[in-house]
Amino acid sequence: MTTVGEALIALLEAHGVDTVFGIPGVHTVELYRGLARSGIRHITPRHEQGAGFMADGYARASGRPGVAFVITGPGLTNTITAMGQARADSVPMLVISGVNATPTLGRGLGYLHELPDQRGMMAKVALFSERVTEPAQLPSVLARAFDLFKTARPGPVHIEIPLDVMGQPADGLKATGQPPRTKALDMAAIEKAAALATAAARPLILAGGGARGAGTLLRHLAERLDAPVIQTANARGLMHGHALTVPASPSLKAVRALMADADFVLAVGTEFGPTDYDMYGDGGFAAPAQLVRIDIDADQLARHPATIAIEADCAEALAALLKAVAQDAGAATKQGAPRAASARAAAFAEIGPAMQAQVAAVETIRNALPNAIIVGDSTQPVYAANLYYDHDRPSGWFNAATGFGALGFGPPAAIGAALAVADATVVCLTGDGGFQFTLPEVGAALDAGTPVIFVVWNNRGYREIETSMRDVGVEPVGVSPAPPDFCKLAEAYGIGSHRLDGPAGLAQALGKARATKKPFLIEISVE
Repeated sequence: MTTVGEALIALLEAHGVDTVFGIPGVHTVELYRGLARSGIRHITPRHEQGAGFMADGYARASGRPGVAFVITGPGLTNTITAMGQARADSVPMLVISGVNATPTLGRGLGYLHELPDQRGMMAKVALFSERVTEPAQLPSVLARAFDLFKTARPGPVHIEIPLDVMGQPADGLKATGQPPRTKALDMAAIEKAAALATAAARPLILAGGGARGAGTLLRHLAERLDAPVIQTANARGLMHGHALTVPASPSLKAVRALMADADFVLAVGTEFGPTDYDMYGDGGFAAPAQLVRIDIDADQLARHPATIAIEADCAEALAALLKAVAQDAGAATKQGAPRAASARAAAFAEIGPAMQAQVAAVETIRNALPNAIIVGDSTQPVYAANLYYDHDRPSGWFNAATGFGALGFGPPAAIGAALAVADATVVCLTGDGGFQFTLPEVGAALDAGTPVIFVVWNNRGYREIETSMRDVGVEPVGVSPAPPDFCKLAEAYGIGSHRLDGPAGLAQALGKARATKKPFLIEISVE
């Protein structure tokens, strides 16, 4: 007899899942019945929030959904923060949980891990939350989730299986596919957009996280139009070192000036969120007058109206635009490269010496470890680099300092990324405050054999928050949690470490760390 739990593992394998993150408990034992015999590896974090963040990092680095197994009640509520981050950043994540036995649900009888309405709670965060009440439902529910990940704006999905269903017979269940949702590309809109782009004297492209899978097409179109490309934080790496690149935040005045000067703007896979376009809350961002938007999500397009709105996968729409735009569209008079160079220089000058020094530290990591994946937490160098930084690998720079903004994201997400892309060097760039949120995941990195390099920017507290309080005349309170001796903690976990007084010597320390081929911690003490 095959149980529902065993069928679940087989169905996940059929959908291409090779890794799950989770902490087993008495309410998920049956979900683990077939795991040891499968080809799926199981990674055990130290906290269910870590499981969610690992799944997130795995998905961002690989482009495949990250999967987490968590227990009923507290295991699932611990995962909500990670699901919120995935929802904000359109990251495909599948969270599978238990739930109490079907006859007890909603009755308030005081069972272990009981919630009044677990599925109702999750439906507020997930793209959808589904309860499997009988074995035959399982293939279609999973198919719905994986179809959504492929054909719509992705995010977290929750599936719960009651305790009395997990062990039921489920012989003969086969993976199914949803009928393909084929929304025809609006070729009339493509032709109109191509005409506007060709006629423009000062074209410009805005690229967001939705463009990450279309980097080559984006670059070819930019070259054909001779259009500078501004990249939000989630798009960094798409145009590394290119003469048309503007790897700087649209919240900067210099970048806004470039946008205001443009007579045509193509926005690709960007939601115009305030943490990218108005992070200082000054209301200085104005939507371009001649705006063409490409986004896979109709709701997202409706939130910021455009001259032309194209609902489509970014790669599909960019390929069609590239065919529709004439080969000689980018005449020399458009001056794309000089415009981009001027914006880069002005944006870098605008962030000022302190942030320039922090960007230099991030560039040291990039230059010492070419083509590495840098996973950031909310810490000063990451804030600075989100404002201005050019990474050398598509999907190789991501963090939780935009959108939902969850502290503690970096360490577990870096582990997930290292598991997803085994041949990549992965660096976690975190602050001493944020690192303490998920510091025990260092043990998970050791268990999993992932040689993540943890770089801890130690300014002894929540310095960015302290600065914000001082800026508005509030006496700082609660912003100086004492950090531990991180190098001694690394020793306790059995991994190597190195302490620096300031960023000097970082390149050499990174080389030493990579040579160990094991997790390694570098602490940078800064004033």
